[in-house]
Amino acid sequence: MNFPSRIIENAVNEFAKLPGVGRKTALRFVLHMLRQDENQVNLFSESMQKLKKELKFCKNCFNISDNELCEICSSYKRDHTLVCVVEDIRDVMAIENTGQYNGIYHILGGIISPMDGIGPTDLNIEPLIEKAKNNQIKEIIMALSTTMEGDTTNFYLYKKLNTFPVIVSTIARGISLGDQLEYADEVTLGRSITHRTLYETNLK
Repeated sequence: MNFPSRIIENAVNEFAKLPGVGRKTALRFVLHMLRQDENQVNLFSESMQKLKKELKFCKNCFNISDNELCEICSSYKRDHTLVCVVEDIRDVMAIENTGQYNGIYHILGGIISPMDGIGPTDLNIEPLIEKAKNNQIKEIIMALSTTMEGDTTNFYLYKKLNTFPVIVSTIARGISLGDQLEYADEVTLGRSITHRTLYETNLK
C-alpha cells in the first residue's frame, strides 16, 4: 500500500496495531480523523492518553476504575459476601449486562495456560485466597471460560479454596463448551449465573 504522506503512513501503522484492524480499516480510521475538526481530534487524543495516565485498578477486585475502589465494590447495595471470579473486565461487563447478579467480582487477569507461559503466580489468585482465609466471603462463583485452560484454572482454585469455610460454585453449563463469557448472549449467561451448581458435583 503506497501512501502520499509519511505522516498518514505512520498513523495507519499505529491503528493497524489494534486487534482485528487491518491496514485498509486503519486507513479508513485515519481518513475519518482527517475529516474531523481539530477539537474533535484533540478530544480523541486526550481520551487515549488518560487511559494510561489516569485509569486505575480497583484495589479490592482489580476491576478497571476511576477511583481506588470501583463502583461495584463501593456500592452498599451489592452483596459483598458473594464473589464472582472472572478472567477480565470484559466478563464483568457481560455479567453486569444480564442484570441477574448482585454480588461483587474478583478479576484474575487471565487464566492458567502453560502453553502461553501463564502460571498461577502470574494471576490475582493470592488476594482471593486471603479473602477466603479471612472469612470475608460466603460463596465464590467461578465464571471462567469453558475451555481447557478455564477448567484447569477452576480446578486449581477449587483445590486452593476447599479447605476454607466457603461455598465454591460454578456457572451452569448453559455456556457451550469452548465458549468465552463475553460472547454469550445475556439470557443464557444470566441463567448460567442464576442456576449455578456446586463445583464439587462436576468432579463426580
